[in-house]
Amino acid sequence: MALLQTIELKRYFGETRAVDHVNLSIEEGEFISLVGPNGAGKTSLINVISALLEVESGQILFRGEDITRTTRTERVRAGIARSFQLVNVFDDLTTFDNVALAIFSREGKTTHLAKLAHLDHAVTEEADTVLSQFGLAAKRNDNARDLSQGERKLLDVALAYALKPKLLFLDEPTSGVSTRDKGQIMDTIASVVRGEGITAVIVEHDMDVVFKYSDRIVVMAQGTPDEIRNNEQVAMTLLGSADTSAFARKD
Repeated sequence: MALLQTIELKRYFGETRAVDHVNLSIEEGEFISLVGPNGAGKTSLINVISALLEVESGQILFRGEDITRTTRTERVRAGIARSFQLVNVFDDLTTFDNVALAIFSREGKTTHLAKLAHLDHAVTEEADTVLSQFGLAAKRNDNARDLSQGERKLLDVALAYALKPKLLFLDEPTSGVSTRDKGQIMDTIASVVRGEGITAVIVEHDMDVVFKYSDRIVVMAQGTPDEIRNNEQVAMTLLGSADTSAFARKD
């Protein structure tokens, strides 16, 4: 049984077919890249699955259960979380308080608020562990607004991870960061999600990142990294050229 399955999923905006009868199956433990040209509907698909957009028609199954009409909160509780292309953190809170707030939210302790995290030993311990996993322990007491772009990206993913998802969507986790920092960010993310057995789906435009980290690639067409490299139609879609040599593996 697939962890998540969409059946003829549809969401239009007027004449724009953002999500056009999409059939997608995601197996537990996979690290999938979702690629395609701008406007192909990648983020819209994630938004529909995570309930930021309503389903127009079709069906979403998660762990065999129909979640098509459930709320965003219900889907988070079921085990679906996401990060955002535009970082979605609380700038005026410290990195620690950001993570603590996510944990409080997961546990239904929002009345405590993050500022009381130091009174809750379990939350403090877990938040510090999460910060260490994402290489942010040294920034524990820094406000989120003072972090570098790469650190903010990692914090955004850390907040989603703190919700303890079974399925984690990552919308362009390396956008806006230097080429030098992309590898470090993705190494950290891949290490955490694979180490914890979390199924991950990333939207990504950097094909070097896609080919290095993916178990499977979905090109709004599916296949293994080698199949995608050798597919002229995919090359035309992504690069505007049928020359697949641009996808050559860099050993």
